[in-house]
Amino acid sequence: MAPPYIILFLLLSLLSLSLSISHTAFGLSSDTITLPLSPILTKLPYSDPFKLAASASLARAHHLKHHRNSPSVATTAVYPKGYGGYSVDLSFGTPPQTSPFILDTGSSLVWFPCTSRYVCSHCLFPNIDPTKIRTFIPKNSSTAKIVGCRNPKCAYIFGTKVQSRCSKCKPQSQNCSLTCPPYILQYGLGSTAGFLLLDNLNFPQNIVPQFLVGCSILSIRQPSGIAGFGRGKESLPSQMALKRFSYCLVSHRFDDLLQTSDLILQITSNGGTKTKGLSYTPFRQNPFSNNSAFQEYYYVILRKLIVGGDSVQIPFKFLQPASDGSGGTIVDSGSTFTFMERPVYNLVAQHFLKHMKNYSRALHVEAQTGLSPCFNLSGVKTVNFPEFTFQFKGGAKMTLPIQNYFSLVGDAEVVCLTVISDGGLGPVQTSGPAIILGNYQQQNFYIEYDLENGRFGFGPRNCRTKA
Repeated sequence: MAPPYIILFLLLSLLSLSLSISHTAFGLSSDTITLPLSPILTKLPYSDPFKLAASASLARAHHLKHHRNSPSVATTAVYPKGYGGYSVDLSFGTPPQTSPFILDTGSSLVWFPCTSRYVCSHCLFPNIDPTKIRTFIPKNSSTAKIVGCRNPKCAYIFGTKVQSRCSKCKPQSQNCSLTCPPYILQYGLGSTAGFLLLDNLNFPQNIVPQFLVGCSILSIRQPSGIAGFGRGKESLPSQMALKRFSYCLVSHRFDDLLQTSDLILQITSNGGTKTKGLSYTPFRQNPFSNNSAFQEYYYVILRKLIVGGDSVQIPFKFLQPASDGSGGTIVDSGSTFTFMERPVYNLVAQHFLKHMKNYSRALHVEAQTGLSPCFNLSGVKTVNFPEFTFQFKGGAKMTLPIQNYFSLVGDAEVVCLTVISDGGLGPVQTSGPAIILGNYQQQNFYIEYDLENGRFGFGPRNCRTKA
């Protein structure tokens, strides 16, 4: 729960805001919307980006695994944008105001830094000036409206019990001015808080009217908004009734030149047509009904992990989501490095150590980066890396390019496996997904979320080359 001063700040700010209640309705007019998608890059001393990406991925994994919703707190999972994220620009309001958002398939609410009073605490990331964060100004939009307590979209966040908060409104009143409660979004390394708005989401030749969006006025370690692409009612795909969306992630090697790729939003149905060059595996829901947060995630059924041609003998309980919410694999664009619960990670690491036993361990780099195992390749002319493959239900195989699971660390002749676990600190995390497929492992794959047909598609592609 956020400190009380956050709530006080919210309430005082709500009183000071004056929003227009006018509204103009438009409809979608294009079958497909294509947006540029950019990796978020930062140049730092060689160990820092890997250490921070690893720690942020681990914090996010712990949060996703213990993600719970309650009637008074809306929870999302994000991490500091300076390391390993992907950003997309979206425009809200009339006239449109454009803001950058982190693409996040692990959460659902779309929110942006909002009002001239926006405060971002502990946001001193490299290349980010907290005083110059782009914010949405509601009073400058003629179509912005605060969400009322009885608006059905208020229940997207707080559940149907939110109606009990409307007790001050007379039962038959159609003009109740009580607003939807402020939200607090908690995540691995910080939080954000604000109130809900309805406004136009603008695309070229397309306008989505009365889109539910969060207006955050205070954040901790989160200078950029989040575009929630999860499975909740409040997510962008749900509100737009998308049939599918797809992306192709260019490398974020932490030292690349900035390049963009495309985020494609498909509005019309393609029936059961498959995209050429993609393999598919079905999505499934987490059967644990006591935690609605898990229902937001994109679960896929992982059958096996293969290292150097050897099948890793992973206990079944980690591969299939159970009735208590534990186990299973999710796909998450907001995580950087793939997370595996410790027993799974240990088995995978043992196979890599077996296949790379001729190379010495770089233990000092492991301590600096938080990645393991790392190998010293100084003086080695030819390196034989074992293949790493994820095999899913239906036989679909994702064989990763070497650069997606081993990374050269700085100028040193050291490579590290870019898969993380909890490192043996604290108790084993047994709730929530056992494996979280991060965006580092998704680089240079065309990734498709076929919502209409309930399946996940992927295929290797050079994402630097536009299709």
